[in-house]
This record gives sequence, structure tokens and C-alpha cells, in this order.
Amino acid sequence: MDNSRSSAIALCNPKSPSNVGVVMRAAGCYGASAIYYTGNRFARAAKYHQDTQNVSQHIELSAIESFAELVGQERKLVCVELVVGATPLPEFIHPDQALYVFGPEDGSIDQSLIDMADEVVYIPTVGCMNLAATVNVVLYDRMAKQQQSIDHNERVKSSRDVNNRLVFRHHHPCPSDH
Repeated sequence: MDNSRSSAIALCNPKSPSNVGVVMRAAGCYGASAIYYTGNRFARAAKYHQDTQNVSQHIELSAIESFAELVGQERKLVCVELVVGATPLPEFIHPDQALYVFGPEDGSIDQSLIDMADEVVYIPTVGCMNLAATVNVVLYDRMAKQQQSIDHNERVKSSRDVNNRLVFRHHHPCPSDH
């Protein structure tokens, strides 16, 4: 299994339909294999439709009672929250298989889940980011730290809009420009 596909997202009682849509898109863009959620506020979000079909059509989206049943020896439980004693994201080494748990937009991850975590990570910002932004930053950090060979020109071509044909041509400064 490709490392980029061995991560999953867990949302604690998500509230905002737009945030859930953006999380689905982030999961598709950065290769998370599934999104799990607890709570009953997602019913509203399930009706939400965002243009995420191209990137998220193969991502499992499941309600679950407890995230504890999703972790084991292989998959590590990583809580992402502003917690005293948490590891700053720039210093964090992502496990090969991870379940990243994010708190609700209007609250925090329960202490009992923090106590179960293999790792607790925080993003060193001034203030706090919203749920969707936090998921994007964590998944980007995971991808950026992986040592995988990517043909970047092909990645750009396969990811961009069909109307985008932009090319950057490096200029070489003239010796007189110095």
C-alpha cells in the first residue's frame, strides 16, 4: 500500500456542512483513504454537495460510534489539537499508518481520546485555524515529508483545470543584470 493512502481522517461530531465538504476534498487531494465521524450533527452535512466528485469519489465516509475501534498496532491514533505537551507539527514525524483525529468546530477533542492517543500534534499558529484549514495543513505536511518520487510536471498537468495551459519558462539573467 502506498504511504499516501495509509492515512484516514476522523472528525469528532462535525457541525459545518461546508467544512465537511472541504475535508472531503482535502482527503481526495492528499490521498487519505477514508473519513470517519461521530455525533449526529452530520445529517445536515450529508445533504451538502460540493464539487468534490473528481477527487473524493473513492473515499469512504462513515459514521462510527468510537474511533477506538479503528486503531491498532499498525494504525496510530494522532490527535490534532491545541494541547499542552503536544508536538509542534513542523517537528512531527508522521507514522506510516495514521488515523488523524480532529475536534469539532465549536469545541475540543475529549480528554479521554487524548489519553488514548499515540501522538498529539498542534499547529503553531497565532490563534486557531478552522477545521477544514487544519485538515489541509496536516495532510499537506504529511505529503511534503514523505520521500516519494513525483514527476511534478505530470502532477500539475493531471491536477489542473482543463482550461489551464500555463507554463513557467525560467529566464536566465544577462551578466549585465548583476
